[in-house]
Amino acid sequence: MENGKNFADDREEIGVGITDNIEEGRSHLPSSLVWAIAIAAIILFLSSSLRHALFQSTAFDLGIFDQAIYLISQNQTPFSSLMEMHILGDHAAVIYYPLALLYKIYPDVHWLLLVQAVALSLGALPSWSLARLAGLNQVQSRAIAIIYLLYPVVFNINLFDFHPEVIALPALLAAILAARLNKILWFCTAILLVLSCKAVLSITVAAIGFWLFFCKKKQRFGAIALLLGVAWFLIASQKIIPYFSGSEVAGVGRYSYLGKSVLEIIINLILKPQLVLGKILSFDAFKYLFILTLPVFWLLLPFSPKINLKYLTALIPAIPTLIINILSDLPFQRSLAYQYSVPIIPFLILAIIAKAAVIKNADQATSLNTEKIHSPKTANIQFKNIQIPQLWLGMQLPKAMIIWSLIIFLLLGESKDFILYANRLDTWQATREAIAEVQPQSSILTDNRLAPHFAHRPIVKLFSQISPQTNLAEFKYILLNLRHPWPDTEKTGNTLATQLKNNPTFQLTYQKNEVLLFKRIAD
Repeated sequence: MENGKNFADDREEIGVGITDNIEEGRSHLPSSLVWAIAIAAIILFLSSSLRHALFQSTAFDLGIFDQAIYLISQNQTPFSSLMEMHILGDHAAVIYYPLALLYKIYPDVHWLLLVQAVALSLGALPSWSLARLAGLNQVQSRAIAIIYLLYPVVFNINLFDFHPEVIALPALLAAILAARLNKILWFCTAILLVLSCKAVLSITVAAIGFWLFFCKKKQRFGAIALLLGVAWFLIASQKIIPYFSGSEVAGVGRYSYLGKSVLEIIINLILKPQLVLGKILSFDAFKYLFILTLPVFWLLLPFSPKINLKYLTALIPAIPTLIINILSDLPFQRSLAYQYSVPIIPFLILAIIAKAAVIKNADQATSLNTEKIHSPKTANIQFKNIQIPQLWLGMQLPKAMIIWSLIIFLLLGESKDFILYANRLDTWQATREAIAEVQPQSSILTDNRLAPHFAHRPIVKLFSQISPQTNLAEFKYILLNLRHPWPDTEKTGNTLATQLKNNPTFQLTYQKNEVLLFKRIAD
């Protein structure tokens, strides 16, 4: 009878604890975190805006998305002259259409930079709520949110032009939060927002569904995510992208050793695993895993055989993205400087929250046993069963967590790129003056760094898109920076400049500090 009573008491305590955690997840944000999110958004926006103002943003990818969204806002077909296809043929990202509403207010690329900065910063909000929901206190939860903000990819992807998948980052965290709070409508909204950002994110959504269904016992939420993820993957990859691009998904070429189509690649992954073992077990793959987990490695690793590894199941939805990046022939997919690791971040955060909750529960169990057991001998036995290394306990201090994240941010963050930008300032004024002479809506040929400043027109192309046989009559203007050219097209630019000086159909209308602007003479 007494054991039954104790069991009932334990169940009551657990029920109360769960209810308290849910209320904590809904509790008001501390003002310090609100300020941290606001300051982060301002820093991110100013950083990307400064990079753009210094002519360091690029056509791939800022110019591509800016041009497409501008054309949508002008009720024109969003045909990208830079990619030479309809923008939906790229990644089937329908998010461009609601983003175009901002351009209807005023067409300016800074809308995209602002949306990106705000979206990335807002990821700290569901990170904090999930930590509170897991039972962490205010200080620990705030530390988790700041760790998210200091994760190098958050700053790096903000600095690297604009990518719609950044909107999916807080949405993924919000979807997990909605599932844990049993908010089905909010969950569906967040999942649909994620799917609208990029076709490949449908794989991540399907993985979330698998994880919720089998690991978290959230069958209804899991089934919805799994169904929506698989359905959108098939629709986007087999219908939308081929229809608008006239070919297979663009990324297929990165996995040519596995097949020539999405379905062929999937089949070979299942039937011929030996094709990928070399990639998975390569030094490059282990290096990628190392730098990916380095900002949170001491929060992620167990450090003790006494800690249940169940918290690592939070990483399951990140596995598809991890495999996609590891198997790619392009090494920059395994770099923290680009957008490819964005879908992994939410689940790293979830894993460290789950790990911190395990530590807290172990600490509480230790305290409870210490109080209940009076025998010193028995107390020592019970304490050893759940003992956590003192090193780990020290590293759990929120201050240490943040300092470590800050150190790794300084090492792996791309803020040092501004030093490189300063070396190209000698042509900044000349470039501004040349751009001012180009008439709006006129077609132009230029390089990758200058193209984003001409995206609000139907035709803007890069030197990489032309050949010696290209008819230059298509372009009203041709702009070159011979002192600081885009590396891949430096030779093309020099050759073109020589040809244009001897071409009677083009006139050199501006020249300063090796910045040259040619204008086609009217027929």
